Amino acid sequence: MQQRHPASVGLLIAVVAAASFGMSGAFIKPLLESGWSPVAAVTARAAIGGIVLLPFALVSVRGKWRAVWRGRWRLLGMALIGVAGTQVLYFAAIQRIPVSTGILVEYLAPVLLVAVAWARTRKAPAPVVLIGAVVAAAGLVLVVAPGGGGALDPLGLLLAITAMVGCAAFYVIAARPSDGLPPVALAAGGLLLGAVALGLVGLTGVLPVTVSFADVPLFGGQTPWWIPLVIVGVIATAVAYASSITATELLGSRLASFTGLLEVVAATLYAWLLLGEQLGPAQLLGGLLILGGIALVRADRGDAPRPERSRSRSRAGAEVFR
Repeated sequence: MQQRHPASVGLLIAVVAAASFGMSGAFIKPLLESGWSPVAAVTARAAIGGIVLLPFALVSVRGKWRAVWRGRWRLLGMALIGVAGTQVLYFAAIQRIPVSTGILVEYLAPVLLVAVAWARTRKAPAPVVLIGAVVAAAGLVLVVAPGGGGALDPLGLLLAITAMVGCAAFYVIAARPSDGLPPVALAAGGLLLGAVALGLVGLTGVLPVTVSFADVPLFGGQTPWWIPLVIVGVIATAVAYASSITATELLGSRLASFTGLLEVVAATLYAWLLLGEQLGPAQLLGGLLILGGIALVRADRGDAPRPERSRSRSRAGAEVFR
C-alpha cells in the first residue's frame, strides 16, 4: 500500500486542530458572560486538557524519560508562551478592543513568521509565499470583519500585538526538532505546567480569578456551566493542542501557522451555529481566500521539515501519536 506523504497527513491533522481550536470561543463566551474571569477560564481549560492527555503522554514517554529532560526548555516554552501567555494576553486585549480586532491582530502571526524568516536569512520568500500571505491576510480581514467603532485603546492594541508574537512563538516551539519527545507529551506537559503557572499568577492577585456556577445560555436554552467547560477542555484544548503540535512538526512553523488561520473560519461557523452570530457573504469569501492563501504557501516547500527532523525521535517513540 502506498504511503501517504507526511505533508498531506500534516495538513489533515492541522485541519482537525483548527476545527477543534475554533470551538473555544463559542463555548467560552457564555462562561465569561456569566462571571468567569479570563484567567480562571484559561486555567480550567488548560488543566482539563492536560489531565485528559496525561495518560497518553505517560504511555508515550515510557522508558524515554531522558527525552523529557532534553525537551524541558521546549516544554517550559510551550507552557508559559503557547498555553498561558498567549491566551491571557488575548483575553486581556479583547477587554479593551473589539474581539474582531483582537483576532485580526493575533492571527497575523503567519505574516510575522514570513517577515522574521526574511530578516534572518536576508533572502526574500518565494513570490508564491508572499502572494499567499497577502491573500490569506485579506481573507482573515473579511472573516473577522472588524468594525470601525472609534479609536482603539493603545494598551489593548499592544496586548493584541504581544499575543500575536506569542502565537507565532507557539508554532516555532512546536516545529522544533522533537528529539524523542512525542507531540502528545509536549501538549500534556505544556498544558499542565501552563495551568500551574496561571494558578500561581491567580494566587498573587495580579490578575482577577473569578468563577460562576450559574447555568449558561447554550444550545438554545440554559445549560449547566460544566458542560461548555468540559467540551472546551477535551476538544478545544486536549485534542486541539496535541493535533496542532503534531501537524506543526510535520509541516513546519510557516505552513502550519497559515493552516491555523482556518481556526478563525471554524470559530465563525461555530458562533453562527451556537450563538446566532451573523455569517454573511464576506465571511464565506474570506474563508475561500484563506484556503487559497494556504494552497499558495503549500506550493512552496521551503519551510518543510527536513527528513532528519522527524527521524530525530527515538525509534521506540517514532510512531507515537502519528
